[in-house]
Amino acid sequence: MFLIQHSCPYSSLAYLFGCTGKGVAMAVDVHAGDEERFLAMAAEKGVDIRFVIDTHVHADHRSGGPELARRAGAEYALHESAPVRFGFRAVTHGERLELGNVSARVLHTPGHTDDSICLLVTDHSRTDEPWFLLTGHTLFPGGVGRPDLHGREREMAGKLHDALFGPILSLPDHIEILAGAQAGSVCGGGISGKPVSTLGFEKRHNPGLIRERNRFVDEVAAIELPPVEDLKGFYAFNTGA
Repeated sequence: MFLIQHSCPYSSLAYLFGCTGKGVAMAVDVHAGDEERFLAMAAEKGVDIRFVIDTHVHADHRSGGPELARRAGAEYALHESAPVRFGFRAVTHGERLELGNVSARVLHTPGHTDDSICLLVTDHSRTDEPWFLLTGHTLFPGGVGRPDLHGREREMAGKLHDALFGPILSLPDHIEILAGAQAGSVCGGGISGKPVSTLGFEKRHNPGLIRERNRFVDEVAAIELPPVEDLKGFYAFNTGA
């Protein structure tokens, strides 16, 4: 398999990965304006982009996902709960998306937003054990996603705790995590400038992973980051509102 981590404005990270042997790939969390770059990267690898996915409806940048999917002849996908007014492939928790010898299993992980997902990726040419997790804005090296983008911060912080300590941290410690942002992003506090980690390292050293649920909700809901009003334009663009 191949994997490309692409740095974007607003300290975001986007991804292109897939199977060169079968010539198919997936693009994740692409910014508007980067569509041509992703098409060029796919051409360089000799692959066709089959799926374009946003891990959630973004509030910090305009998504290039729908336009890239249109230009690549790919399916544009979001979680089935995504609050958008245009057509998309609705993916569900546990669904497996096939990319030749590579697969990506969808994990619904609400908390940052209700529609947030992570993608658990396996390279079946090496092993049928999963290798890495694209965590979007749910879990970062050094921090966790902010839960207050649309209000209901305590409710959403509770959902975030359940997602982190359920489907994510129940995975093996060796799983690599590749987040949707790095230090400087407004979508989480305490994010490291190192864009890759492992679940085992984060379990030991991530101060945001507070196991006691009530204390997690208290502390994560109280994180102070730029106000939601500064981000409403991006959210409106991405939902078609």
